[in-house]
Parts: sequence; C-alpha cells; structure tokens
Amino acid sequence: MSPSSAKPIPEGMHTLTPHLVCAGAAAAIDFYTQAFGAIEQSRLPGAEGKLLHASLKIGDSTLMLVDEMDACSVFGPRALNGSPVTLHLYVPDVDATLAQAVAAGARVTMPATDMFWGDRYAQLEDPFGHKWSVATHVRDVSQAEMEQAVKAMQ
Repeated sequence: MSPSSAKPIPEGMHTLTPHLVCAGAAAAIDFYTQAFGAIEQSRLPGAEGKLLHASLKIGDSTLMLVDEMDACSVFGPRALNGSPVTLHLYVPDVDATLAQAVAAGARVTMPATDMFWGDRYAQLEDPFGHKWSVATHVRDVSQAEMEQAVKAMQ
C-alpha cells in the first residue's frame, strides 16, 4: 500500500468521540436534534430500516449512533438494564437546555443546581436510557476552594 495523505484524525473530529447504541437510532437522532440542537452529519441505513451508522454534531463535538443489533450482540442501555456511562454536555444556558430536553422527552434525574466546582449542573436520562449531565460554567473556582468545599460537606 502506498502512503496516505489522509489525516489520522479527520477534519472536524476530536480524539475521543462517544458512539451510542440506541433502540431506535432514527428516533434518537430526532430527540438529540430537539433536545440539544444536534445537526445530522450522516446516516447509513442498513437492512430492516436499522441504522448501521449515524453522525451528529452537538456544539463542536461529534456524537455517533447505531441501532441495536441482536445478531451482532450490540445492545443499548435499556436492553442491558442501564449503563454506567454519563455523557457530559456544556451549554450556554443549562436551565434552557434542560427545559428543551424535557420537552423533547428526557427525564430529569437531578435538577439544575449551582455546584461548588463552579458549574450550574443537572442530570437527565434520555428516552433511550443514556445518562447525560448538562452544565453551564458560571464561576471560576480554584482547586483549594473545591477541596475546602468538599471537606465542609463531609
């Protein structure tokens, strides 16, 4: 093979990109578009209406999706009775984003709260079982201030 001029990390991508398995990836694309303002970049349909791959842009980051596929042992959080993974999303206005996500079908698991580390922070679960934390950075806090706040909570 001859050397390639392709970039090892494609233009517009970051070195780490979440890739979610969803029962109903097409519906998940609709949800992420409504909830987080995602922009669909690509969609690769497969057999029986399932998506083999989809790519969305949320802010400056890419989110990849695929449908559950029993034959390949690819399952989403609902089929696995949950997931230990949480996706963290920084947004300009956490309260507005939380309201938008709820209107699109998300369930709030922790209301927006001003946190000791300087973020206004909330948690939600999307209709496909994926956990999200959503935050807006509202103040800069030093490491010493964070450590002091943690000690005060103990």
